[in-house]
Amino acid sequence: MRQEDIWDVDAARNYDTPGTGVFAPEVLGPTVDRLAELAGGGRALEFAVGTGRVAIPLADRGVPVTGIELSRPMIDQLRTKADEEKIPVIVGDMATARVAGEFTLVYLVFNTISNLLTQDEQVECFRNAARHLAPGGRFVIELWVPELRRLPPGQSATVGTSEPGYILLDTYDVLRQHVVSHHFRFDDGKQAELFRSPHRYIWPAELDLMAQLAGFELESRHADWSGAEFTAESGSHVSVYRLE
Repeated sequence: MRQEDIWDVDAARNYDTPGTGVFAPEVLGPTVDRLAELAGGGRALEFAVGTGRVAIPLADRGVPVTGIELSRPMIDQLRTKADEEKIPVIVGDMATARVAGEFTLVYLVFNTISNLLTQDEQVECFRNAARHLAPGGRFVIELWVPELRRLPPGQSATVGTSEPGYILLDTYDVLRQHVVSHHFRFDDGKQAELFRSPHRYIWPAELDLMAQLAGFELESRHADWSGAEFTAESGSHVSVYRLE
């Protein structure tokens, strides 16, 4: 399934959860604080800007933000909250689309680089970031660590989340480094709503090699946006790459 088919009108309409989940202040606040610091007074470019979850509060902090987004319905949802003057958006693929001008920061949040389903596309995403950055500029990626250690022998699925009204089930194809996330939402009735999204998972060391191929070096890696130490037990990471 194509990414533009996944992120359709229904997905865009249901994406925003103001005040909860990834929109919760304790999640969004440290993200915006760190990105504003890394922008260093320059312009920022968000790959896969979506509905503006991060771009809008970052712009409110005085950072000029431009976005690239493949899904027109997601852009339409963003436009209900911010106009083109505040958040200019180029329609296109984050691995190939070009934006005029030069930036001090390019960033990709909430695992979105894994939406590119081949290693070649993911490498091109790094190269596209490099094309947009001034010398010494930074590319920031937030990404989960593959959970294969939780996969029992002979099984192909893990339960990522189980809570009232929501279950996340991930099914793995370890030969292709592919995972499909199955999001089940339900109430007290008999029916459940399913949303599925395919991903190509990336190990941190593989991500670092992609960065090197595009002329970056790893500047820092933490377990979250607040700067917690990244360890073998960390479920995700925020990696900052500097253009050499």
